[in-house]
Amino acid sequence: MKRITLLGASGSIGTQTIDILLAQKSEFRLVAFSVGKQKEKAESILHAFPSVEAVCFANEEDARHFHVFHPQLKVFHGDEGLLQLIEAVPADMLVNALVGFVGLVPTIRALEAGLTVATANKESLVVGGTLINDLLDQGKGRIIPIDSEHVGVAKCLAKAKKEVRKVYITASGGALRDVPLNELKYVTPERALAHPNWQMGAKITIDCATMMNKGFELIEACVLFRRDMDHFGVLMHRESMMHACVELPSGKYLCDISSPDMHGPIAYALSEGRCKYYLTKTSGLSKLKGLHFFNFDPERYPAVELAKRAYDRGGNALAILNAANEVAVHAFLDHIIRFTDIVPLVEMALEKLPYLPSPNLDELVATDHLTRGYVSERIRRLR
Repeated sequence: MKRITLLGASGSIGTQTIDILLAQKSEFRLVAFSVGKQKEKAESILHAFPSVEAVCFANEEDARHFHVFHPQLKVFHGDEGLLQLIEAVPADMLVNALVGFVGLVPTIRALEAGLTVATANKESLVVGGTLINDLLDQGKGRIIPIDSEHVGVAKCLAKAKKEVRKVYITASGGALRDVPLNELKYVTPERALAHPNWQMGAKITIDCATMMNKGFELIEACVLFRRDMDHFGVLMHRESMMHACVELPSGKYLCDISSPDMHGPIAYALSEGRCKYYLTKTSGLSKLKGLHFFNFDPERYPAVELAKRAYDRGGNALAILNAANEVAVHAFLDHIIRFTDIVPLVEMALEKLPYLPSPNLDELVATDHLTRGYVSERIRRLR
């Protein structure tokens, strides 16, 4: 039975992971989890999984209160508590469903401990991809993607067996895909959060609207599959039914097609790719009935090219990219800045902040702090 530690159990990916663990109790044993500030969620998870040995909360007060009623558990708090959680309870797999930079250090610590990390935390791969791959090259741990696009790529590459011409990840275009460009500066957070296909957390839904998430996913793909950026392309696809495809040397396509639901990709990750799946082979994407594809528009989605430029530069540019985007997105969600301010703020941070070509983990953390302060100050000037 595989022992699971789940970080971010109260979020969208975490909640769906819980669904699968409940449905496959004979296969998995939840031994530890974190829930941020969701105390009531912790109680329900603990009731469903008496195997849990440790819990982590965002703040100390919640942790102390919870421990009073559950003295048999190890209870931690804060970012340091996430690391203590990993160290305190033996596990076989860490499911990283955290959102943001906070997921990086737990990923690294889990790999150093030899764990398999199933990750939906884009930011750890974007910011720390070089450090993560260095650990993997040393034989420390293993990374399994949870994102539907990267699961799709993994499936297609496993079946293709031969070298492929091109790997495509798909994008719906987000909630604002049909809004005229000259109206984007007027959109509200509520409108940008109304994704047509997926139910996700607020931050990633805004990243879908700017398509910064697609820039992140291209970077993730380079890290996960050890391929150059020019091996990957973005294919616009309104229905979100096809998650990825590869173009074969024959000119045919191998496609991962399924409903826009994360339970399948999570199950794939938990099984480490050993579950059954089916791919579609076609001589042309236009022959896939009911599915529609169109070209990526860089003018509408400048965040993608910005992310690619940061990847080409490397070093701490990726930490700047991520931190600036996090701060700007949350400012938009809080009605402080306009939607159209997000990408310019990220670009400004990349242009103005000090560049480090080969940062270590401490330097990435320092870059993250510096960037957040810089962008927060720029936002104050916009008000």
